Amino acid sequence: MNPILLAGMSGLPVWGFVLIVIVCIAGGLVGGFFIARSVMRKQIKDNPPFNRDMIKAMYRSMGRTPSESQVNATMRAIEEAQKKSLR
Repeated sequence: MNPILLAGMSGLPVWGFVLIVIVCIAGGLVGGFFIARSVMRKQIKDNPPFNRDMIKAMYRSMGRTPSESQVNATMRAIEEAQKKSLR
């Protein structure tokens, strides 16, 4: 059915119907953004993109044998960068 007819049948003016549709769309977009952001933050926190084995493999691919202190320093640098990006 035509939205103008629907608005007219319910006694709601056309501009009111259009306003309600716009508010619903805007609310859905804003709500979806915040829900998606919180889900992504939880996923990143639960499943970090880097772990020690990946860092060791990265060093080995560069032809270096990493010491534990190098791995720890790299992990700290990654964690600090992630904390800064979440602020």
